[in-house]
Amino acid sequence: MSKILIRGAKVLGGESQDVLIDGAVIEAVGSGLSAEGAEVVEADGKVLLPGLVDLHTHLREPGREDSETVLTGTRAAASGGYTAVFAMANTFPVADTAGVVEQVYRLGQEHGYCDVQPIGAVTVGLEGRKLAELGAMHESAAGVTVFSDDGKCVDDAVIMRRALEYVKAFGGVVAQHAQEPRLTEGAQMNEGIVSAELGLGGWPAVAEESIIARDVLLAEHVGSRVHICHLSTAGSVEIVRWAKSRGIDVTAEVTPHHLLLTDELVRTYNPVYKVNPPLRTERDVLALREALADGTIDIVATDHAPHPHEDKDCEWAAAAMGMVGLETALSVVQETMVETGLLDWAGVAERMSFKPARIGRAQGHGRPVSAGEPANLTLVDTAYRGSVDPAGFASRSRNTPYEGRELPGRVTHTWLRGKATLVDGKLT
Repeated sequence: MSKILIRGAKVLGGESQDVLIDGAVIEAVGSGLSAEGAEVVEADGKVLLPGLVDLHTHLREPGREDSETVLTGTRAAASGGYTAVFAMANTFPVADTAGVVEQVYRLGQEHGYCDVQPIGAVTVGLEGRKLAELGAMHESAAGVTVFSDDGKCVDDAVIMRRALEYVKAFGGVVAQHAQEPRLTEGAQMNEGIVSAELGLGGWPAVAEESIIARDVLLAEHVGSRVHICHLSTAGSVEIVRWAKSRGIDVTAEVTPHHLLLTDELVRTYNPVYKVNPPLRTERDVLALREALADGTIDIVATDHAPHPHEDKDCEWAAAAMGMVGLETALSVVQETMVETGLLDWAGVAERMSFKPARIGRAQGHGRPVSAGEPANLTLVDTAYRGSVDPAGFASRSRNTPYEGRELPGRVTHTWLRGKATLVDGKLT
């Protein structure tokens, strides 16, 4: 690979510097670096970040290639500035064996737009009754360290305890989809004023909060790590804050859509706003933003959930839950966290690269932008503003809640170990 000089970039939003890439690593960071023998990228005050890492992506392959594939999903990731994604286990067949996780891992290696780290199922078939092959998946070529039944809750306390005990042996983590199933039977949206007025089945906050409370106590009892997926309520924030004050080894994520959108949008009955967990209230949104800013919530994760057109273009009750998010996540975080003054760009790098890489043990990712480090980088034009047009998405699906909405920021370049996967906003 030839040398690349990124000239005049604001590294983590700081002073403008030059960054020289030689092959797969960063050779030097400084001012006035020589461009001799290097391809020059004029950054012109754009913000340079470490490649983003998503701890919660649905790539759908194997089994639902009509929604997404590893290829299209990783192309979407590169378009959004990601150099590594963790692929959830709710595929067909479920990623509950070494064979399936290795298949997903190798597909990621073949396509090369970003690294793909499979997440293994906690239970066989996501059925919540019997532990999956956790040890075999960890010892496989995929080296799985994160396990989740996401899409379903591990609601059996004994199974959850056993999973936490098992992964502790090799430093793994259980990522919980916190949803008490009996409390959400027939639920269609957040339980509150809007659900009452619309006559839609309510999804109470306590369904999430009760599981989080149980699981942080189980993690404390076992001495293991637990991660809370897509935390969505103000009450959940307080439980995680309390757990951290006790020294419990808990981490939590928030999605971009829960930082921006509220249940008021459900008044449109547009199924694009149907998601699990549901969009909550303005009070919850503000609490989530504050918690992300103060570190109670550790990271932003997209919960990128692609669906084919026919699964969303139908009546609300029949529609699938989920939104695509890889290609808009950074823009939403800029809108909700940076432009509100809650985070600077160094804080964004911490929550969208450094911390998710540490939680998931993503080797070579979430590293400082400094000499000798892997050249996993993304360049962002933060001055850009434009309307979201899903027709231009790299994802196979178009179920975005932001169509036609003006958002700030645009990823112009992404490099994976020095190889450009996105150049001037176009995939290579």
